[in-house]
Amino acid sequence: MSKKPRKTAPRGQPKSSVAAPNRPAASPGHATGERIARALESIALQLSAAAPTSDNADQLDGADAFVWHPDGRLAPVPRVSRVDLDLLKGIDRMRDILIENTLRFANGLPANNALLWGARGMGKSSLVKAAHASINLNRKPAGRLKLIEIHREDIESLPALMAQLRRSNFHFIVFCDDLSFDGNDASYKSLKAVLEGGIEGRPDNVILYATSNRRHLLPRDMMENERSTAINPGEAVEEKVSLSDRFGLWLGFHRCSQDEYLAMVKGYCGHFGIEIAATDLERDALEWSTTRGSRSGRVAWQFTQELAGRLGVRLSGKQPN
Repeated sequence: MSKKPRKTAPRGQPKSSVAAPNRPAASPGHATGERIARALESIALQLSAAAPTSDNADQLDGADAFVWHPDGRLAPVPRVSRVDLDLLKGIDRMRDILIENTLRFANGLPANNALLWGARGMGKSSLVKAAHASINLNRKPAGRLKLIEIHREDIESLPALMAQLRRSNFHFIVFCDDLSFDGNDASYKSLKAVLEGGIEGRPDNVILYATSNRRHLLPRDMMENERSTAINPGEAVEEKVSLSDRFGLWLGFHRCSQDEYLAMVKGYCGHFGIEIAATDLERDALEWSTTRGSRSGRVAWQFTQELAGRLGVRLSGKQPN
């Protein structure tokens, strides 16, 4: 029986250039291993971020507001972009409830996490920042509330932030603006665990305030997808809906009436010293809202800027965002 000749590289060419046999494609197990490795790297990063640092401890004394970074840093905010509490019109009931809840928390009494949801531009985030400033107005440095903003895309690092804040003597409002979840995003589970579901739970010195245009934070199609693919559809949907339920305080913000809109405009004009005949002001403000197709605090502020610019009035002091 004859033997097949061995393949050799051409004369003068290194042996390494001989074509290697085709390798099989990566198996599903290999892909799973890569996902596990990435998950472990993410966990390691969170554990590293959870370690207390002397820099963060020192910074907490030097500022009242911070932005959280998932690498473990708390970046101080020397000047918070906020509007005076008295300028927030048409949301009196929500304002009073949130102020009372925040004051209880600052005094060491039981208080609820709060979800501010509803129409765009009606002052949800402005109210959170104004409430924080109002509570701190006459407080001594040791008793001042700290406001920490965490970005929506950094929610997965929330447990690491909680680990840092748990060791502090200060009280903290952790604030997430425009919170919602889409598609296959599973980071909501980190928020759910921190709100009440984890072993440690929420630290006593931390309260969570979030704003959202959605009452349930998750879109209907996302819940329906869970229903169609789950072994127990009812439980799967209930798990997602229960995320909002873990905020003990729900404050709904609805589109304002024409009278409320005009009251906002007049409040801004009075605050910044913009003088104009009442009939002209109302006519121009209503025309502005018609061109924008809506009435809200944000539209009222945008009109005020337009009017001030037209009349040559400078807007000084703290302004709405």
